[in-house]
Amino acid sequence: MKSQQSIPTSKVARATQFVKTGVKIGGNYLKHNVKKLVNPDLSRDELHEDNAVDIYESLSQLKGSALKVAQMLSMDRNLLPKQYSERFQLSQYSAPPLSAPLVTKTFQKFFGKSPSQMYDTFEMEATAAASIGQVHQATKDGKHLAVKVQYPGVADSISSDLKMVKPMAKTLFGLNEKDVDRYTAEVELRLLEETDYELELRRGNEITQACAHIDGLIFPSYYPELSSRRILTMDWLEGKHMSEFLATNPSQAVRDRIGQTLWDFYNFQIHTLKQVHADPHPGNFLLRPDGTTGVIDFGCIKDIPEFYYENYFALINPDTVADQEKTQTIFYNLEFLYPTDSNHEKELFSGLFIQMIHLLGRPFKDETFDFGDDAYFEEVYAFADKLQRIEEIRNSKVARGSQHGLYVNRTYFGLYSILNELKANVTTNRPDWLRPKRS
Repeated sequence: MKSQQSIPTSKVARATQFVKTGVKIGGNYLKHNVKKLVNPDLSRDELHEDNAVDIYESLSQLKGSALKVAQMLSMDRNLLPKQYSERFQLSQYSAPPLSAPLVTKTFQKFFGKSPSQMYDTFEMEATAAASIGQVHQATKDGKHLAVKVQYPGVADSISSDLKMVKPMAKTLFGLNEKDVDRYTAEVELRLLEETDYELELRRGNEITQACAHIDGLIFPSYYPELSSRRILTMDWLEGKHMSEFLATNPSQAVRDRIGQTLWDFYNFQIHTLKQVHADPHPGNFLLRPDGTTGVIDFGCIKDIPEFYYENYFALINPDTVADQEKTQTIFYNLEFLYPTDSNHEKELFSGLFIQMIHLLGRPFKDETFDFGDDAYFEEVYAFADKLQRIEEIRNSKVARGSQHGLYVNRTYFGLYSILNELKANVTTNRPDWLRPKRS
């Protein structure tokens, strides 16, 4: 892939890139409307494909929070036409990489040294490039290392980028304005943390230590002396990303082991640590033939407040949903409902949220769940499509659902999607949530 020689870092330069993209999108709509005059039955597939290509190309040049939002939307497949989600998936680990001079400039800024002065060997060509940074291979003192280098200007442009992304998200994807505002506010907080590699190093060490007892997980060691706020050095882990791994045709037993490991990893974090690795996209895991799984990114961690936790997981219990009064109280606590809602709104949204609870909570209902059941996921996507067509949701004056739910729900949806790709059969009902064994 051709390397990128520069990144727009000023507000003016980045805004100009957004404006150029908007002009291209406008041209795509004009072309579509002209064709539709000739063929009234023309679908919007070509329009979606053209827009997806233009938007991804633009965001890839900008890097940072704009590209990260595309990555997140690619995971939330129920939000987007498939042309967008498929194109945006490239941002998980295959964005255009930085050129060698830009990489060297970053090292000079934070260490006053070039990569060749810090490591025994350093490959200037990036192994992987995503939304926030890119990864290089290196060696030092006989150790094989992965060095993550953050793109210049990413941390400083988060707020302004998200302001420019919001109109695009509302116009192209038909998202509710209040939901987009709530979404981007929470995303901004997480992205500010995600660009702090010193924070990621600390969290990586903490979670590695806390989850060391979970069978099948492999974590890298981190090297503070070779790390800074924008450069992070860790062990190189062997393994393949999801698509490469599945191409090797692993056995069902191996798929199930990986799926069980990921399920146990996430549920231990949520139910015991009350914080979670909230970026479960395939680019953050390395899968191995023996069924072990490497975890390589701890930039996005969501702390789960106790009040939210107690109310959210009470809804997984069928006895709670059977108690209408208790369920209504939780709906208010979680901001699904508001005291200002009309009787019609209360009835409508209560019914929809109960349907959603039954649907998304189904994996918890029995001892095991087959995530290879595509019919279940088609049901989930169909329900999401139904929600998008309800006028009361599209025109709602308030954002439905606590802001804490954005990353918790995203975590579960991302986990479900990975398990579906693996076609894994998982033991889901474990009351002790795999607490560490006492010595």
